Amino acid sequence: MKKIQMVDLQSQYYKIKADVDNAVLNVLDSAAFINGPEVKSFQSELEAYLGTEHVIPCANGTDALQIALMALDLKEGDEVITADFTFAATVEVIHLLKLKSVLVDVDYDTFTIDPEKLKAAITPRTKAIIPVHLFGQCANMEEILKIAREHNLYVIEDNAQAIGADFTFSDGTVKKSGTMGTVGTTSFFPSKNLGCYGDGGAIFTDDNDLAHKIRGIVNHGMYERYYHDEVGVNSRLDSIQATVLRKKLPQLDAYNEARRKAADYYDEAFANHPHLLAPKRADYSTHVFHQYTLRVLNGKRTALQQYLAEKEIPAMIYYPVALRKQKAYYQESNDADFVNTDKLLDEVISLPMHTELDEEQLKYITDAVLDFFK
Repeated sequence: MKKIQMVDLQSQYYKIKADVDNAVLNVLDSAAFINGPEVKSFQSELEAYLGTEHVIPCANGTDALQIALMALDLKEGDEVITADFTFAATVEVIHLLKLKSVLVDVDYDTFTIDPEKLKAAITPRTKAIIPVHLFGQCANMEEILKIAREHNLYVIEDNAQAIGADFTFSDGTVKKSGTMGTVGTTSFFPSKNLGCYGDGGAIFTDDNDLAHKIRGIVNHGMYERYYHDEVGVNSRLDSIQATVLRKKLPQLDAYNEARRKAADYYDEAFANHPHLLAPKRADYSTHVFHQYTLRVLNGKRTALQQYLAEKEIPAMIYYPVALRKQKAYYQESNDADFVNTDKLLDEVISLPMHTELDEEQLKYITDAVLDFFK
């Protein structure tokens, strides 16, 4: 049996090695390393895949979030509501821009922001919402967009973990994750469902004026060389990463299907287990399983992680500390308002999840988990 990894990028690469290697060598031959034709081609191809008017590539997913907020001209002290249970980058950019983060609880079953908690947190200072499509499926965007319209709020989708997921509205309309709000952002970090071989990110919007502003911000605020119309940053996707992403984008749906197939195996193995809850697949969103995250109900989550390590099975805890209790982002809070987040902090464990898992590995992993509870 192959060694089990949380993410097996090497095996995935070997399947497309010839195409990727040739494409990278072509970039090296061209010497068009920054804003070259590969970047423009990838941008157009991702626009077509997502069904969005504008994709603006940038250097990484955190920059994507920061630039999206910068483009909205928010003022110091304006409030941005997001989930307490997610990776720190989501709140990091809010604080970098001297905005105020307002953290709220998540839905226990889907791990995504709770619309009712979101609604209750709105004040006259609230200007934007950042729903995080955590672990591979969309937050409840129909409810979130309704709340945003009622209160005239921007919606910035953090789509770093769910690219390729579909959201179905109650009228039957289907939209790709990241394309429903005012602006969407994503990361192409290597372990993502669509990952490059370094850092990379992108911003999506259907708003022509907003797209124009973002294009300036990512390039030092310039639309014409040496004329700076915006306060900008230096955040560009390089051509080598773009050409890798061009080779992987046509595989994205197949990659996501491979992840779902592995998740199906896990689901079947753990169905009706008294000490385990499999991740819920929401009716309104497909799930692309960036992570496969179990909830361990008997207080033995850490012991399970240690047991799996002894079996040479990696398992990760995303995330061990609530954002509201992190030293950098600490905010006074009533724990009674964060019941689901605090339960998840004690229960969640993510099993290996990637495109290259085979049945032998999946059986070994699931057998080990089940054996732990015997």
